Amino acid sequence: MAIGMSYGAIAVTSGFPLWVPAVQSVLVLAGASEFLFIGIVAAGGSPIAAAMAGLLVNARHLPYGLALPPGVTGRGWRRLAGTHVMNDESVVFALAQDDLPGKRAAYWACGLGVLICWPGGAVLGALIGSAVHNTSTFGLDAMFPAVILALIVPDLRNRMTLRAALAAAAIALIATPFLPAGLPVLLALAAVFLLARAPDAAREADAAREADGHPEADGHPEAGPSPAPRSRPAPSPAAQSRPAPSGTAQSRPAQSRPAP
Repeated sequence: MAIGMSYGAIAVTSGFPLWVPAVQSVLVLAGASEFLFIGIVAAGGSPIAAAMAGLLVNARHLPYGLALPPGVTGRGWRRLAGTHVMNDESVVFALAQDDLPGKRAAYWACGLGVLICWPGGAVLGALIGSAVHNTSTFGLDAMFPAVILALIVPDLRNRMTLRAALAAAAIALIATPFLPAGLPVLLALAAVFLLARAPDAAREADAAREADGHPEADGHPEAGPSPAPRSRPAPSPAAQSRPAPSGTAQSRPAQSRPAP
């Protein structure tokens, strides 16, 4: 709801009527794409480019739908409503449950919660924006970028992801002075191709960890001392006096060696 307030206030202070964030928050119900649409159009970009950027951001819902087990979103007409309330929170908390009833309960609780809180926050923020006219005074314009940064900071510990993020930021910054608003964001998606080597890097990392876990295979000095040989019991006197079988090393006569 707090992020929805930021969205509604930014939309109204950017010149949109109150009904735009209100309708989008109910029909689109996808915060990132709504923020992107408002930002691109407010900056003078084409609504078509803004819609394309929003569709690309919402493309993550395709693997979301494939990851959910059958029956979570319901059947028949309920499935339409279930897919409409699909979002990051509902999918993540649903997949974290162990059984199907738990997944279904978590999915609908989060989905309906967002369906209530997000439009309510957007309308409340739009009302505040209509009265304040300068949302930057309260920092509402920085709320959404701060939340996004907080979400991606843990993933930036991965070197490949950090490299792709920095490349995307560089592409967007370089293209901004030359391209209309909205297109630099779309062009920055080219940095995703840097992640193509991620599976190979992951396999190399797994191989390195496997080698570190088995240092004795390479004769590593950290393999530890070799186990002491088992002590054999001394043969009994009867066994010592028993003649060795022919053809063995013990039956061979000892050769006299000349003294040095």
